[in-house]
Amino acid sequence: MSRDTVAMPDPANPDPASPGPGEAGASASPSGPPGPGTVFLVGAGPGDPELLTLKAHRLLRQCDALVYDSLVPQAFLDLVPAGCELHFVGKRRGHHSVPQPSTNAVLVALASRHSTIVRLKGGDPFLFGRGGEEAAHLVSRGIPVQVVPGVTAGIAAPAYAGIPVTHRKAGSSVTFVTGHEEIDKGRPGVDWRGLARCSDGLVIYMGLHNLRLIVSELIAGGLDAATPAAVIQQGTVRGQRQLVAPLGELAERVEAEGFASPSIVVIGEVVNQRVPLCAPEPADVTMPIPF
Repeated sequence: MSRDTVAMPDPANPDPASPGPGEAGASASPSGPPGPGTVFLVGAGPGDPELLTLKAHRLLRQCDALVYDSLVPQAFLDLVPAGCELHFVGKRRGHHSVPQPSTNAVLVALASRHSTIVRLKGGDPFLFGRGGEEAAHLVSRGIPVQVVPGVTAGIAAPAYAGIPVTHRKAGSSVTFVTGHEEIDKGRPGVDWRGLARCSDGLVIYMGLHNLRLIVSELIAGGLDAATPAAVIQQGTVRGQRQLVAPLGELAERVEAEGFASPSIVVIGEVVNQRVPLCAPEPADVTMPIPF
């Protein structure tokens, strides 16, 4: 795997290979760390490599272990040092998925023998990324952990289709919600009928599989079937496509046109405020599991 790349400068830390404030112990040691290493829960952003934060870039270039998901571009894997230990723990519908307890165990084991461990997650680690669960698990075992926020797909994917998620004339509130409910959460599922009445706009992650149910519940909750809606597939990367349709027709159109995950669903009047000419060009990237 190639590791040749040009480092991006960090204004707060000109040398991207040196630790930033509060990260003095986050460097590899040939003899191993004296205590547990630090795990950094890093947001990789939505896919376009140019949306990776400077801090994430620096940590990738200095880490000695990397644990990454399926929505992380190959270009990010090429940033890590030659001796970095790599672990793939991605979860994608229709593919073998690593259970969360196994991922937790990998992080604990790596912290026992490395100084700087990057847990790289698509989007933002604390927004439907199980980052909170992993942080709590690590802290409970005395392992230092820091979160590095990332650009979330719920904002970036609509933006790459020219859709603002808020707009003075169309929406002063927006709700980010998951459309993929786990049966073991131990609490009630999403109240879609309630959401139909309490937010100007909805941004739904992982919602295609349950889209017919979601649409039905929103309309039953009082949301007009004519409400504008959009689906953006593979937002920010090669293969991105989108459709815009009234809410009542959305599920049928998605099925007819073969839309698939990963996709973001946007529902609300903000969809009518889209400006296609401001949308950036999606990036040409390779993913660990092809879309």
